[in-house]
Amino acid sequence: MKKKFLSAVFAGLMALNLFGNVDNAQAASRDEISKINVGRSANFKYWNADSQAKKKLVDYVKNVTDKRSKNFIPVEDRIAVFDMDGTFICETAPCYFEWMLYLERALNDPNYTPSKEDYDYAKMVESEIRAGHFMTGQFPKGIDIGEAKSQESVFAGMTPKEYTEYVQKFMDKPVEGLTNLKWGEAFYLPMVEVIKYLQANDFTVYIVTGSDRPTTRILASDLLKIPTGHIIGTNPQVFATNQGDTSADNYVYRRDDKLIRGQLTNKNLKMNKVVAIENEIGKQPVLAFGNSGGDTSMLNYTISRSNKYRSAAFMVLCDDTERELGSISKAAGCEKLAKENGWNTISMKNDFKTIYGDKVKKANN
Repeated sequence: MKKKFLSAVFAGLMALNLFGNVDNAQAASRDEISKINVGRSANFKYWNADSQAKKKLVDYVKNVTDKRSKNFIPVEDRIAVFDMDGTFICETAPCYFEWMLYLERALNDPNYTPSKEDYDYAKMVESEIRAGHFMTGQFPKGIDIGEAKSQESVFAGMTPKEYTEYVQKFMDKPVEGLTNLKWGEAFYLPMVEVIKYLQANDFTVYIVTGSDRPTTRILASDLLKIPTGHIIGTNPQVFATNQGDTSADNYVYRRDDKLIRGQLTNKNLKMNKVVAIENEIGKQPVLAFGNSGGDTSMLNYTISRSNKYRSAAFMVLCDDTERELGSISKAAGCEKLAKENGWNTISMKNDFKTIYGDKVKKANN
């Protein structure tokens, strides 16, 4: 009876969160991630207390939101842009979410038969990933565009509803190389806090990613409270089911039509991100967050001399090889790039108190 009583007491205390950071003891569910709230700097709990990156961000936000400051930025101009993969969600288990989704469709889906061209390309992509070439930067030149074309090809013909259901099903799959973590939960908790902190301080947050835009909307829109219209990514072509070869200029949507996905338009990488920001936002961001050389244009555009406001850029370094599947060589290259361009760096190893929650570990640990 005594043991049962003590067990009941302990369970009750756990439920009331009276043992400190017990919420860090396991991977956060999507519901828990969506409820993260950082109204002020004191609310950060997934960052190390001595993080200089967090301090720089907090100091910046306090300065530009203070009406007495010479650097005050009006609410309507507080635009923050975030890359996605490797910036606030996992991209190392063992590759981008959308690439693993593509391989699932092209190679493992019993209900789908890809063309020989798509199958062969997917096998090559899989081979490159398994060889570790993604993390070492040894991918063949042009593979990002080739994968994007093949990825859109294997999903062509799906309605938005069908595609959403497919992505959501894949989100329930466990990531590779990390324990207790599903793809739909693989968000960096400290970076989610950054997004929430900015939103609480009246910044409008946009995601500007090379990933497929519908995929990104499904993954992140509801979870992070970012409107679908504020998610910018790679666009698939869109057709009406009865459109055939008729161009959109000459086709009238019928009442019995449905929308279906088509092929690739262009990959939203590098300078294309800046073009998309200008076309879709129409304002220069004052904050930008990225994690690779593909974000260089977006980060430099944000802090360029043309910006009338004080601005800042942050580069997330994949330097944690204990709690994450990081790459020291890639992190070193990104840190060098940050120094050359005047960006701040965020070290996953040194700045993050946890990444996904302490129960998530490398599978071989």
